[in-house]
This record gives sequence, structure tokens and C-alpha cells, in this order.
Amino acid sequence: MIVIYHNPESKNSNKCLEILETSKHDHEVIKYQEKPLDKTKLQKIINLLKINPEELIRKESKTWKENFAHIHKDEHKFNNEELMDIMVEYQEIIERPIIINGEKAVIGKPAKRIFDIIPD
Repeated sequence: MIVIYHNPESKNSNKCLEILETSKHDHEVIKYQEKPLDKTKLQKIINLLKINPEELIRKESKTWKENFAHIHKDEHKFNNEELMDIMVEYQEIIERPIIINGEKAVIGKPAKRIFDIIPD
């Protein structure tokens, strides 16, 4: 089962969902802003993506810019635990969409990256 952490307000997320729906693969849609990620699930996703937490943050998001960017840059670099706590608290700063197929995962930005983890 392929899982997509989806935000309907995101063009890339909608495109990835469209690809999944037309590919006929079984999939589950999780609207993560309605069903927030907890820290354990977030850590698992980060591990599957093989990235560090900072790479999962939408640096262009208003929430990040207004509340955290200046601190992270000037005063104090957040460590990975702090970054994950911030993402759990402010789900809207999480890069989207996230697509998971077993032990493989990608951030579907651009949407064609989904083809890296789903069979033809």
C-alpha cells in the first residue's frame, strides 16, 4: 500500500495524488494537517527519506520565516530534536507531499519524483 501525506492546497500534492489515482496502485491518503504527524511517525518518515530534519522544512513558508528563520540563522541553530518538535507543532512547515511505498519514500516536489518509488 502506497501512502501519501497530502495537502489539498498544494499543486504538487494534488498532482501526485492524481498520478496515484490513475496508476491503479492501492494507496491511502493522509491529510496530515487534519491528522497531524506525531514525533515518532515524523522520525520514521525522515529515516525513510534518508534526510535530516531540516531538509523537510519548507523554508519559504510564512510560519517558518516569521517565527524561526531568524533564530535558526542568527541566534541559535536548532538541533534535530528541536526541528522535529517545531514540525510537530507547526505541521504547515513540513515539505509536501510525502509518498511512502514500503521502505522507500520521496518528497513529491516535483510530482514526477513519485515514479522513483512506484512501479510502472
